[in-house]
Amino acid sequence: MSINILMPALSPTMTEGKLAKWHVKVGDSVKSGQVVCEIETDKATMEVEAVDEGKVGQIVVPEGTEGVKVNAVIAVLLEEGETSVPTAAAPSPPAAAKPAAPASEALPAVAAPKPSAPPTPAPQAVMPTSAPSGHRIFASPLAKRIAAEKGIDLATLKGSGPNGRIVRADVETARPAAAPAAPAAPRPAPSLPAQPIVTAPGDQRVPHTAVRKVIARRMLESKQTVPHFYLTVEFEIDALLAARQAINDVARKQGAKVSVNDMVIKACAKALRDHPECNASWTEDEMIQYGAVDISVAVATDRGLITPIVRNADAKGVAQISTEMKDLASRAKAGKLKLEEFQGGGFTISNLGMYGVKEFAAIINPPQAMILAVGVGEERVVARKGEMVIRQMMSCTLAVDHRVVDGAMGAQFLQTLRAYIEQPAAMLV
Repeated sequence: MSINILMPALSPTMTEGKLAKWHVKVGDSVKSGQVVCEIETDKATMEVEAVDEGKVGQIVVPEGTEGVKVNAVIAVLLEEGETSVPTAAAPSPPAAAKPAAPASEALPAVAAPKPSAPPTPAPQAVMPTSAPSGHRIFASPLAKRIAAEKGIDLATLKGSGPNGRIVRADVETARPAAAPAAPAAPRPAPSLPAQPIVTAPGDQRVPHTAVRKVIARRMLESKQTVPHFYLTVEFEIDALLAARQAINDVARKQGAKVSVNDMVIKACAKALRDHPECNASWTEDEMIQYGAVDISVAVATDRGLITPIVRNADAKGVAQISTEMKDLASRAKAGKLKLEEFQGGGFTISNLGMYGVKEFAAIINPPQAMILAVGVGEERVVARKGEMVIRQMMSCTLAVDHRVVDGAMGAQFLQTLRAYIEQPAAMLV
């Protein structure tokens, strides 16, 4: 019996991925544990191993296909004795994606909203058979039925039958009373159409990568659902730069070179160990306080932003952190990170100082509760003991999830971080 190879879920948040490359072709024999393909997820490109043995009978999803849903059939293995995939069991290949419109074509205008359906007329009420004064109205059953159908109030008619009885002819010749106007149904507030994007010759359409789609979705979700607040401080980093130089004089012999970012990672890890209530995540039922101090570090790649993790950063020296970060960043840019190297973490650092950015505010990376945005270190004129002096200063902005950490708690964390940044010898104690 043929065996279906399914699109695996390589991360808890993965719903679809790109089949980047096949390592086998139709007719190849496959053993359990053999790498059969590479899948590009929202964070990295990962190898997929075969679980079963057999011969490749059909490649359902060609390499390079994007948006392949998790658990979709991507290939079929034949067991011993089988020569072809049974017709009934052969899955249909996914429909080809619609090609993008040429750059010179303007995007279609947003369709006008459909007019709302007319309100359903209210059912006509049956006319009363008693006059307002309480006197009984005499009418034949047929006259009553016709009056109800035509909406005629019997109290307004004068009967021509015996003893003033209202008969059929009286009703048929009478004019129906004007029905009260039904209240107009409330109209929904008109929604403003999205502003159409008009392209011109020379414009280029660049399809979204899987990573870019996930970044867009997660950042939008974070800004919409996480109550951010921001705390900005300025650190004096002259002592930090001097300590970095002294460390590099020793570490250079071992082939290592410590950066300011490596020392910030260490300082944040120590501060989180001192404030475990900040090393936490929010859930609807409880707060999760992490036992380990794992620092995610934002790394820019050609495919988007990746956040590899330095595990147990509080217990590692800055030289070891530096070595690990260089390796993680290199493999992140190549799309070769393992799942456990970018899933998790309790705190994120985003550093744009190398681009000359003085100050910025980052978006929290859920389910984490805080992210530190690090600006450039530069000479600034500051006041010290009543005198104007020049110091190396660095602005940092802490974005905080107010559900987990309140303002005072975040400020205390930054005070501790300041002590480590401005007195780096404290990180060695």
